[in-house]
Amino acid sequence: MPAFPPGPAFEAAYAKEGQAILDRYFATPPGIAAHAGLAAQTGPYPAALAAVLSPDMTARARQAICGWPGYAPTPLRPLDRLAGALDLGAVLYKDESARFGLGSFKALGGAYAVLHLLAGRLEAALGHAVGLDDVREGRYAEAAAAITVATATDGNHGRSIAWGARLAGCRCRIYVHAKVSEGRRSAMEAFGAEVVRIDGDYDASVHRCAEEAAANGWFVVSDTSYAGYSDLPRQVMAGCTLMASEVLEACGAAPPTHVFAQAGVGGLAAAVCAEMWMVLGERRPHFVIVESERAACLLESARAGTPRHVAIREETVMAGLSCGEVSLLAWEILSRGAADFVAISDEAVAPAMRLLASGAAGGGAIEAGECAVAGVVALIAASGDPEMRARLGLDVSSCVLLLGSEGAIDPEIYRAIVAA
Repeated sequence: MPAFPPGPAFEAAYAKEGQAILDRYFATPPGIAAHAGLAAQTGPYPAALAAVLSPDMTARARQAICGWPGYAPTPLRPLDRLAGALDLGAVLYKDESARFGLGSFKALGGAYAVLHLLAGRLEAALGHAVGLDDVREGRYAEAAAAITVATATDGNHGRSIAWGARLAGCRCRIYVHAKVSEGRRSAMEAFGAEVVRIDGDYDASVHRCAEEAAANGWFVVSDTSYAGYSDLPRQVMAGCTLMASEVLEACGAAPPTHVFAQAGVGGLAAAVCAEMWMVLGERRPHFVIVESERAACLLESARAGTPRHVAIREETVMAGLSCGEVSLLAWEILSRGAADFVAISDEAVAPAMRLLASGAAGGGAIEAGECAVAGVVALIAASGDPEMRARLGLDVSSCVLLLGSEGAIDPEIYRAIVAA
């Protein structure tokens, strides 16, 4: 993936504009489009949630992924200028734009789940133990070639599945909906995946994938769970908990007090929430879930007190958040562990991307894709609303973590947005 912004020249050219963007945010800051609150459970990580994610499961995923060639913790960038402007103690941005060269946090969960699936299937077929490393290194590629993995995606998860399938040597079939860009489709095909475009939205692609996989004996490796399907989404989430582990290690004795976590089906937010809850117990951060107002399935579920489906009438520019159905596993965690659910408008996304690209927020010039800035927008909006600021407990002692979930996944779209 070509680097963008392209170094100091871009940063210098946009520094003045970036400061102007920052100034404009506080002249007319973005607002919270909708909000719902829950009484988050206190105390240690509930024993009941171990059936969703357990310390042993996340530790196995962490050990495996940390052994992959090219592994390194992604940067935790201090947005010190933004923190000062918001009158907060610190704002930290977990920058996933370079994760394993795939450009998003999804490189962790999807590929790990593919290797987990292949190891189990090959072990059953061959009658002896098969290690994840053996699968990843292609030692069982001949046997793996008879296995097909399938998934539905807006782009990032599919790229991770395709990458994992190529490593293992199995076949890969990916379903994308009508609004997925050609750039995202091409990136998956570059890893050898067969990509099938369907009519309809993301949820329709999930159902089509499940139907055709069942009919053909393929294995669905999804990042969302639904009735009767939960094992592999748990492994996807287990892989993603590594993000939280890296943050906690980097922060040491001063972990975040707040996390603004974007959500599509909720898997990333739930993974980070669960890991921090396991490690920190009652000291875990205040979790704020951020969605597009065009696809706020978790917010509506919080209002109803049970998982809800929302109809997506218009796609959000934050493509990875364009999901109308909640992952049931994610809901199990977030309905207990998250305190607030907010929705933001699409209009604030492009200015936030330009703000980070300019370096005006601090932390240097940051390549942040459309989904990556959801927390930035929500934090600025909440900090500028006295009532919301008080509800969330944001003050000069707060240390807020933002999840920079992706970089320029589709460089053409990214350039068009940032250069506009």
